[in-house]
Amino acid sequence: MKGLTATERANKAIAASRVGLWANIALAAFKYTAGILGNSSAMIADAANSLSDVFTDIIAMVSFHISKRPIDYNHDYGHGKVETLASLVVGAFVLVVAILILWSGGSRIASAMHGRDLPRPGPIALGAAIATLLSKESLYRYTIRRAKELSSDTLVAKAWDHRSDALISLCTFAGIGGAMFLGERWRILDPIAAVAVSFFIAKVAISILILSLHELMEGSLPRETEEEIERVIAQVPEVVNYHKLRTRKIGKDYAVDVHVVVSRDFSIVEAHDISEDLEEKLRNKFGRDTHITIHIEPSLEGSKAVGSDGVSGEGQNPQV
Repeated sequence: MKGLTATERANKAIAASRVGLWANIALAAFKYTAGILGNSSAMIADAANSLSDVFTDIIAMVSFHISKRPIDYNHDYGHGKVETLASLVVGAFVLVVAILILWSGGSRIASAMHGRDLPRPGPIALGAAIATLLSKESLYRYTIRRAKELSSDTLVAKAWDHRSDALISLCTFAGIGGAMFLGERWRILDPIAAVAVSFFIAKVAISILILSLHELMEGSLPRETEEEIERVIAQVPEVVNYHKLRTRKIGKDYAVDVHVVVSRDFSIVEAHDISEDLEEKLRNKFGRDTHITIHIEPSLEGSKAVGSDGVSGEGQNPQV
C-alpha cells in the first residue's frame, strides 16, 4: 500500500495481527477443552498449535511497533529488519511446536501398538475441527490480503500459518472421524492425525525460516524484481549502460545499488540530474522508502546503450 507512512503502515499491520491474536486465544481455549472432553490427542495437538500462534502474534505485534520507528543516528536504514527477525523467531517457535506434537503423537501410537486401548473421540472434538477449519481459512484470506497491501513479510508468514492451520484441521477432522466411526481398532487414526499435523506445521516453519534467513543474510531480490529495476533504468535515455546492480530487502523496503554509465560530455550537474531522475523513477515504481545508491561513471568509447527491454544491453558487463 504505497503512500502510507511507516507509522500508518505499522498501525494497520498491528490491527491485522490483533484480529489473529484474539481469534487464536479463543480457538486455543475451545480446542483444548474439546480435546480433553472429546478424548482426542489430535485436537489437543491442534490446540497446542493455536497456543503457539498466540505467542507468534504477540511477537509480530512487537516487531511492528519497533519497525515504525524513524531512521536515527544509529539506524541509517531504519528498523525494518526487525520484521525479518520476527519472522525468523516465528518460524523457529512453530518448528519447536511441531517437534513436540510429533513426540506426543508418536508416543501414543507406540502405546497403541503395544496393546494399550485408546479412547474413542467424542463428537465435540469433531465439531471443533470443523469450526477451526472454517475460521482459519477466513483468517488466512483476511491476513494475506493485508500482507499484500502492506508488503509485510511478517504478515505473509502469519497468513500462511493460518492456511496451514486450516489444512491441519482438515487432517484432524479426518483422524477424529475415522477413530469415531470405523471401529475400535481404527482409533489409532487419532494420534496418527496428530503426527500428520506435526509434519504440516514443520513444513510451514521451515519455509518461513528459509525466507527469513535469506533476507537476514542479505540475499538478492528475486530475479523478476531485478528485471523490473533494469527496465526502469532503460527508461532514462541518458543512461548508456549499467553494471554492479546489487539488491536486497530491508523489512518491507527494497535497497538498490547500481553503477550507471552516461556520456562523458555531461557536466557534473547534468550527471547529478540524471541520477536524480533515475532515483525518482525507481521510487515511483518500488515505493518512496526505497533505499537507492547510484554511482555515475563516464562512458568509454564504444559503449552501447541499454536495450529497450532493460536487459538486452551491456547490462552487468563490468566497466572501469
